[in-house]
Amino acid sequence: MTQTDSQFRTERDSMGDRQITSSAYYGIQTLRAMENFPISGIKPLDTYVDACLIIKKATAIVNGELKCISPEISLAIVQAADEVLAGKFRDQFVVDIYQAGAGTSHHMNVNEVLANRALEILGYEKGNYKEVSPNDHVNYGQSTNDVIPTAIRIGGLLALSKTLQPALDNAIASLEEKADEFQDIVKSGRTHMQDAVPVRLGENFRAWAQILSEHQNRIYTASGDLMVLGLGGSAVGTGMNTHPDYRARVVQVISELIDCPLEPASHLMAAMQSMAPFVSVSGALRNLAQDLVKISHDLRLMDSGPKTGFKEIQLPPVQPGSSIMPGKYNPVMAEMTSMVCFQVMGYDSAIALAAQAGQLELNVMMPLIAYNLIHSIEILGNTIKALTQSCIIKITANRDRCLAYAEGSLALVTALNPHIGYLNAAAVAKESLETGKSLRQIVLEKNLMTDLELAQVLNLEQMSGILPLTALDTEVD
Repeated sequence: MTQTDSQFRTERDSMGDRQITSSAYYGIQTLRAMENFPISGIKPLDTYVDACLIIKKATAIVNGELKCISPEISLAIVQAADEVLAGKFRDQFVVDIYQAGAGTSHHMNVNEVLANRALEILGYEKGNYKEVSPNDHVNYGQSTNDVIPTAIRIGGLLALSKTLQPALDNAIASLEEKADEFQDIVKSGRTHMQDAVPVRLGENFRAWAQILSEHQNRIYTASGDLMVLGLGGSAVGTGMNTHPDYRARVVQVISELIDCPLEPASHLMAAMQSMAPFVSVSGALRNLAQDLVKISHDLRLMDSGPKTGFKEIQLPPVQPGSSIMPGKYNPVMAEMTSMVCFQVMGYDSAIALAAQAGQLELNVMMPLIAYNLIHSIEILGNTIKALTQSCIIKITANRDRCLAYAEGSLALVTALNPHIGYLNAAAVAKESLETGKSLRQIVLEKNLMTDLELAQVLNLEQMSGILPLTALDTEVD
C-alpha cells in the first residue's frame, strides 16, 4: 500500500493497483465488487453482517489463543468487530446482494473493514496490510466456503430469536385473548363460501392461535439443523490451513457469543455442500406464510362491508382507504400481510432452485440463499408483529350481525337430520329458501317435531360448542 494524497490511498491485489478513498474502511476487492455488480442497489442485511462479524470475532479469539496470529492482532480484530456490532461503520458494507458466487465479495468486504479498523486501533494507516491483512490475519484458517454457510446459519438463528419467535409468541397470546373475549358469540360457519352450521367466533380465533403455534413448533424443529456448523472446513471441507484444535474451539466460542447450543458438523464437506438446512427452514416459513394468507383473507372477509359484506367483526381503521371515496377504510394490515407472505413464498422457490444448483465441493448460489432466508424470517416477524399490534388486539365483534347470520342460516337444518331424516331435512331447507319461511315454522307445520323438541335441537349455543376430547380420543396406542 502506498499513500498518494490525503484523499486517496493505493491498494494492490493480484490483479493490480487501485486507488481507494482514504476514508473508506473497505479495500480493493470490495471496490472491484462494487464496480462489477451494480445490480439491485440492495446492500447486505444487518443481521447477515452481524453473523459474519460474530464469526470473525470468534475466529480471531481462537486463532489468538492457538498462537496462529499474534495476541495484539487478535485483540485488535476483536475490538474492531465489537465496534461494528455496536453500530459503527455500518455504511462500509456495500456489496450488492447479487454478487460473486459463494459470497466471496461480501466476505472480503467484511475482512477488509475489520483489517483496516484493526490497523487504526494498532496505530497504522488503513491499507497497510503488511501489519494486519484481510486474508492472512482476519481470514486466517478460513475460506468463503465455510464462513458463508456458517454465517447463513448464525444469521438465521439470530433472526429467528430476535424477530420471528417473539412476534409469534405475542400473536398467539393475543389471538387466545380474543378467543376468550368472543367465546360466547355465535356466528354462522361457512364452507365452500356457503352457509354452514354455527360456530363460536371465539373458536375462530382459537383455531388461528393453534395454527400459529403448530407452525412455531415446525420452524423450531427445522432450525435445529442451523445449529450444526461446518466452520473449520476451510476451502473444500478438509480443514486445510487450520489448527487441529480450531474447529471445536471456534464453534464453542460462537455458542457462547450468541447463547445457543451449537455443535461442529460430523462431516465438514457435507456441511459445505448441502443447503438442505436452509431449504428446510425456508419450507417451514413458506408453510407459515400460506396459513397467514388464509388468516388475513378470513379477517378481510369477516370485516367486509360495511353495508354489503359480512361485517361480523370490525378491524381497526388505521388510515383513510381511498383518495376519492370519503369515509372509506380498508383492511390494510391484512392486505399487507398477504403481500409479504407472497414474497416469502417466492423467496422459498428461489432458495429451492439455488440449493440444487451446487456443483462438486461447493454451492456458489449461497448469496441468494443468505438474503432470501434471513429476509424472509425478518419480514415475516415484522409483519406478524405489526398485524398483532395494529389489528388483532383492536378487533371488535358485531354481536347482532353474527347472531342474525347464525339464526338465518339454512345449514341449521343439519341438526334436524337425526330427528326427521336427511330427505325430510333437505325438503324443509328447500321450502325455506323458496318461501322465506323459517325452518322452525315449516317443521311445525309439517308436524315433523314438537316445539319443545325443536327448541332443544336448534339451540345455537349448544350446537356451536366444540365437543371435548374423551379418554378414548386421547389414548395412545
